[in-house]
Amino acid sequence: MANANLTKAKNEKNDEFYTQYHDIEREMNAYLDYDPDVFRGKTVLLPCDDPEWSNFTRYFVFNFDRLGLKKLISTSYAPRAKGPAIDLFSYAAGEAERTSPQFDAEHSVSRGRLLVLDGDHNGDKAIDMKDVRWTYLEGHGDFRSAEVTALRDEADIIITNPPFSLFREYMAWILQAPTQKRFVTIANKNCITYKEIFPLIKDNLMWSGRQEWSGGMWFRTTDPEMADKNVDGIPMRNVASIWLTNIDHGRRHQPIPLDTMANNLRHNKKMKGKAAYDRYDNYDAIDVPFTNAIPSDYDGVMGVPISFLDKYCPEQFGILGMTSTSKYDDSIIGIPMLQNGSAMPIINSEKQYARIFIRHVK
Repeated sequence: MANANLTKAKNEKNDEFYTQYHDIEREMNAYLDYDPDVFRGKTVLLPCDDPEWSNFTRYFVFNFDRLGLKKLISTSYAPRAKGPAIDLFSYAAGEAERTSPQFDAEHSVSRGRLLVLDGDHNGDKAIDMKDVRWTYLEGHGDFRSAEVTALRDEADIIITNPPFSLFREYMAWILQAPTQKRFVTIANKNCITYKEIFPLIKDNLMWSGRQEWSGGMWFRTTDPEMADKNVDGIPMRNVASIWLTNIDHGRRHQPIPLDTMANNLRHNKKMKGKAAYDRYDNYDAIDVPFTNAIPSDYDGVMGVPISFLDKYCPEQFGILGMTSTSKYDDSIIGIPMLQNGSAMPIINSEKQYARIFIRHVK
């Protein structure tokens, strides 16, 4: 039991990554550049945050007026609900909570918290942290709870960095709302291969955010032993993370610069002197091992790296499907197999890396 508790605590630590303010600001600015009114008159829900010090909460409180928000709602998860992790994280209530008349030491660790900001409540003609109202939730604050689900239904836009281990459930929770919600979320890069997630990308119901995928993202972590570096005494960890959204931004509509097959074979150093583009043994498609080697003059199906989605422009390409490590599934793979066997792409009898199947729109 002790080992199980330690394993659970370790897994929860692996979910405890706190987003930097400048990463949030840069991502939101991309949506604002494309549509300055994207947040105007909207209710924004942050369902996996700490209402006192989360950078998501800080960003939307500090920019409430500028964005023209109608209402900001932020909820947190009860520290005690994390089980043994609470003993390892040395949790302490923040100053705003401890100095509030409604502070309750037991509730502070056993219940989630709810923050609401919807206007200038102190009459100083400025909307800021002084206008924030907060209370304890009745339960832990799990986003799947009835309390937080009711807030989901009230919101227009849902934004957060959810626990990576619950990403499938988190996206299902958003999609189950009675009305369509706009969302911005951080996720582990591998999530795009999930059978529950890839169809959303394929059908243009979700796409990459503004930030490039290369290099991952830097997060503050609660565990110094997990840190890749320390910045001003703060442990930071680099995680292969990406932004995913259904809110439009300009980078999504920038076509990838392309060259012909002949020129790529002759001049693209990454093609390493290939005489031709390889064809798969088991799919009627050519293999394009690098996004910058996608040919401009090939009209058939192409298999490209998963990292292609970082630069995907829907006006330039259509996504047909994605190879699978399990058995053939037409709803995922999108094109027929030429022979029975592995659903992974095969060239000269050797399995290749996973690929996205695409085709030129024009």
